[in-house]
Amino acid sequence: MANSQTRPPSSDKKEVRIVVAGERGTGKSSLIATVATESFPTQVPPVMPPTRLAEDFFPDRVPVTIIDTSSSMENRSKLAQDLRLADAVVLTYACDQPATLDRLNEFWLPELRRLEVRVPVIVVGCKLDTREEATQVNLEAVMSPIMHRFREIETCIECSCRNLIQVPEVFYYAQKAVLHPTTPLFDQESQTLKPRCVRALKRIFILCDHDKDGALSDAELNDFQVKCFNAPLQPSEIMGVKRVVQDKLPEGVNDRGLTLTGFLFLHALFIEKGRLETTWTVLRKFGYDNDIKLKVDLPQNFKRAPDQSVELTNEAVDYLKGYFSLFDADNDKVLRPGELDELFSTAPDIPWNEAPYVDAAEKTLGGLSLHAFLSKWALMTLLEPAKSLAYLTYIGYMVDPASALRTTRRRRLDRKKQQSERNVFQCFVFGPKNAGKTALLNSFIGRPFIETSNLETNERFAVNVVDQLGGEKKTLVLREIPEDGVKKLLSNKESLAACDVAIFVHDSSDDLSWKRAKELLVDVASHGETSGYEFPCLIVAAKDDLDPFPMAIEDLTRVSQDMGIEGPIPVSVKLGDLNNLFRRIINAAEQPHLSIPETEAGRNRKQYRQLVNRSLMFVSVGAAVTIVGLAAYRVYAARKNSSS
Repeated sequence: MANSQTRPPSSDKKEVRIVVAGERGTGKSSLIATVATESFPTQVPPVMPPTRLAEDFFPDRVPVTIIDTSSSMENRSKLAQDLRLADAVVLTYACDQPATLDRLNEFWLPELRRLEVRVPVIVVGCKLDTREEATQVNLEAVMSPIMHRFREIETCIECSCRNLIQVPEVFYYAQKAVLHPTTPLFDQESQTLKPRCVRALKRIFILCDHDKDGALSDAELNDFQVKCFNAPLQPSEIMGVKRVVQDKLPEGVNDRGLTLTGFLFLHALFIEKGRLETTWTVLRKFGYDNDIKLKVDLPQNFKRAPDQSVELTNEAVDYLKGYFSLFDADNDKVLRPGELDELFSTAPDIPWNEAPYVDAAEKTLGGLSLHAFLSKWALMTLLEPAKSLAYLTYIGYMVDPASALRTTRRRRLDRKKQQSERNVFQCFVFGPKNAGKTALLNSFIGRPFIETSNLETNERFAVNVVDQLGGEKKTLVLREIPEDGVKKLLSNKESLAACDVAIFVHDSSDDLSWKRAKELLVDVASHGETSGYEFPCLIVAAKDDLDPFPMAIEDLTRVSQDMGIEGPIPVSVKLGDLNNLFRRIINAAEQPHLSIPETEAGRNRKQYRQLVNRSLMFVSVGAAVTIVGLAAYRVYAARKNSSS
């Protein structure tokens, strides 16, 4: 399926740096000198200077720089530095000195791990010509246990510089291990393609299956060949490819063409035969990097201010709705785990298996409803727009990336216009421990109330769709801020720029809880005033089912009036009485000019600015009167002089 005469650029690497290391006297310097001059040197220095092989030395046309190293103890720090800068490492032993092979196993390979050098390793036996006939060994038998222990070993090879046997091959394999690495593609132990490689190849297969009949026809195979290798396949070659697959795997070919199973089998066969460049060329042609991830970047003009957010466009949302229905196999309006696995089977993984996404949305029958599915996408787009765009691409969204995401208007401008046009709002949830923040987030995503202490240590997200009056739907993201994380959050001037609205939760039965919530409210409001990123704030009196502390209503009302925000909202998660809290949060976010708290310090600064502005106005008026008076005097004086 590949044409060896046509080699597209194989990697983004502009140069491959190979470091040669090993015991003294194993032939390191001779190996480098021989490959550079294509002849056996009679004399070599103890350590060769850096040696560069021209870009046309190997077929991939990527220059190779070879770094020789000293084995002496006094040069260990220089050796460690060189090894850490390597793209690949060649470790040498002498074929006539078995002890040097033991040293690789006992010292050199463990040393690479100690130094955290995570690059391909080529083990090379030098001086093959000096080994006596009677001591011939089976290289595979000797190296197999070592390779099993050290998976970073890519290849083992023996060579002779004196007889010019397999010297260039040493560095060819090293370069190839960098440009076309085995580890991301293939599991040597199980002799199977790795899951991420399978997922990428499945996506490529689906993209090339233009008629979506589950098989690549002869025409589709030829299109694939031309796209990847810039050369067509002859009909006899296509027949040959299918015959190879069918002989080994009958289900790999059907009457419509090459199946996905057959496509994957072919790539496993290429890798087993050492033709990794074929699979890597295919992957890179479809945009994958060495980690088998798509190189998806946000558009260059996709810049945003700290108080702007990113949302999915209507086109992207419609695509996701259709994709949801496509993979809802039992048509129960829920994507269960198996269906979700299949939906993301062309992506490296399911993007929501870890925090902050794993428990952020409501689960229905153990799966995701359409609202929960879209909510997770909205959260990922808000927090990591580039990741959201990448996963849209993984699952087949092939439209211009600019049509998938939109940047919202600056919140500062929203305040001036007294209206927000956002579809996704982020609410920061502040409050002391045991105030009821976690219970509030749980209730938002349909989790039952549990009578436990709130011992949160990390911030957490909850996201859901909120139905507004009139049928409009908005997505609300609740971001729980642990009490001990507030100080760190406020140490950054722009940390609150992403906040559309903040709520301050306290235990309405606990006087100390309210006092701490009030302190947090003042601290956050002050930060907003000084940074310029102001936002609406609401006070939430949680645990309304318990008896309130004395003077509660009076103090709460006074504070809200003093700061110019709405009065406290009583809620009881235990009783399920949330007092339309989430809808009220959306309403506050949609009118960002209202419910912005004003601290006493902020009020004083405001009065001072007004006083200064008023004084400047009086100075301006006085100056204007003086100028007018002076002009009038000059006119009067001119007339008097002309009449005399």
